[in-house]
Amino acid sequence: MSKRFLSAAALALPLALLVSGCAGSSEPATSGDAAASDEPVRIGVVNSGDPYWDTFTKEAAAEDIEVELVNFTEYAQPNPALSAGELDLNQFQHVIYLATYNVASDDDLQPIGSTAIYPLGLYSTQYDAVEDIPAGATVAVPNDESNQARGLLVLQSAGLIELTDGGSIFSTVADIDESTSKVKVEALDAAFTATSLPDVAAAIVNNDFLEDAGLTADDAIAQDDPSDPNAVPYINIFAAKAEDADNPTYLKLIEIFQNSQDVLDGVVEASGGTAVIVKTPVDELVASLTDVEDDIRANQ
Repeated sequence: MSKRFLSAAALALPLALLVSGCAGSSEPATSGDAAASDEPVRIGVVNSGDPYWDTFTKEAAAEDIEVELVNFTEYAQPNPALSAGELDLNQFQHVIYLATYNVASDDDLQPIGSTAIYPLGLYSTQYDAVEDIPAGATVAVPNDESNQARGLLVLQSAGLIELTDGGSIFSTVADIDESTSKVKVEALDAAFTATSLPDVAAAIVNNDFLEDAGLTADDAIAQDDPSDPNAVPYINIFAAKAEDADNPTYLKLIEIFQNSQDVLDGVVEASGGTAVIVKTPVDELVASLTDVEDDIRANQ
């Protein structure tokens, strides 16, 4: 796996998750044992301070499942800890990040449940709707590989451009079919797409820069469509070792998470209103993981 792609995949995750402190025991747990004994289910996260995790653990306890959260401060840690049996599950990443890890480590961790997608939005200070953007106008996208590809997919879904190969996690501005696209696209540093809004018709703005730009997620005139197959790789997931993918206790925890309105409301609140809850079938997550892994290998 190229270092370029690993960096890009990490950037696609919400940067706010990096500020968490470390908590939890360091004693290893044997994979699968928690479901067969009185041991807690150990879940690796990077944001255990968010209130919805406390809600989740209490609701799991009400179903006689003890959950222990193990917090990490770096994205590089939870997957190896899961592979080593120090965790039973983790929940911090999207499908692309997991695929990147699996290919780089020759591992086979699997998604067993979806949580949310953190949409990448298109914003404009000049136009109230995508349809109002005139032909030939310029739209800005981030220039880092992962967010550029994702931003281009948003523009394609909005009908502003067409990508020659249909679009993928590796798309760049060079893949735009200019003859069939409505707008021109300029790639800028992600920190500057918001400040470019007075000078362009619209811009893809990362969630991390919305507040400084005086924007909210509600101001977006377009964003990832969770029903679009191109958005599936950006869905955040619970991951398990392959042999634990059908563990009934773990699947019960997914059910608790996905069906608790208090938990889901907490996820949205913790994201500043940007998270969109999704309940994507696991077989679609697994198929997406396989496709992304194949794409990564083909582009190495």
